[in-house]
Amino acid sequence: MSVRDVISALTWHRAVDSVTLVGSRARGEAIELSDWDFKVETNDFRSVERSLVELVAPLGPLAQQWDRLSKRACYMLLLKEMGKVDLIFNEPWEPKGPWVVGSTTLPRIDDHFWDWTIWLAAKDRQGKRELVVSELRKMHEHLLGPLRVAQIPSSLPDAVGAYVGARAGAERQLAMALPRAVEDEVRRLLAEAGYAV
Repeated sequence: MSVRDVISALTWHRAVDSVTLVGSRARGEAIELSDWDFKVETNDFRSVERSLVELVAPLGPLAQQWDRLSKRACYMLLLKEMGKVDLIFNEPWEPKGPWVVGSTTLPRIDDHFWDWTIWLAAKDRQGKRELVVSELRKMHEHLLGPLRVAQIPSSLPDAVGAYVGARAGAERQLAMALPRAVEDEVRRLLAEAGYAV
C-alpha cells in the first residue's frame, strides 16, 4: 500500500473533493512507526461516511473503525506494511465512553487496542513520556479497565502484557476466539522498528 493507493481509493467517491497527506509524514518529520494522516475534504460527509467501508476495501484493511475518543471525525485503518492510517474529516464527532465488553464488541476492542498501541509506540520512541503516561491512564479507563485490568499500566509493554491476559480471559468467558492478524501485523511492525513489547 502507498499514499497514492489511499488517495485513489477515497477520491473514487463523487463527494470527496480532495485527500491530502498531512502531519509528520507530510512535513518529513516522521519516524518509522509514525502514522499516516490524511485530511479528507468532502461536500457531503454523510454520504462518504456511509460508503467508507466499501471505499477502503481495495486497501485490504486489517482493522478499521471510527476513533471513539476524537472530537472530530477520524476513521482509523491498519494497513499491511503501511501501518496506522488516519482519515481525518473536518466534522464534529461525539466522543464515546468506555467500552462495554461483549461478544460483538470484543473484536472491535481488539482492533482499537492494537491501533492505540502502534500510535503510542511512536510517541514513546519520540520521547513524549508525559503524553504516553496520560494515554496509558486513558487506555485503562476506556479499554483495559472494562476488561478487568486492575492497575494502570506503567509502560506500553506493561499494557500489552495486561491486555493479552485480559483478552484471553474475555475470550474464555464469551466462548470465542479472536483472530490474531491485527496483533501479528502490529507486533511485526514494532519488531522491525526495534520496539519491544
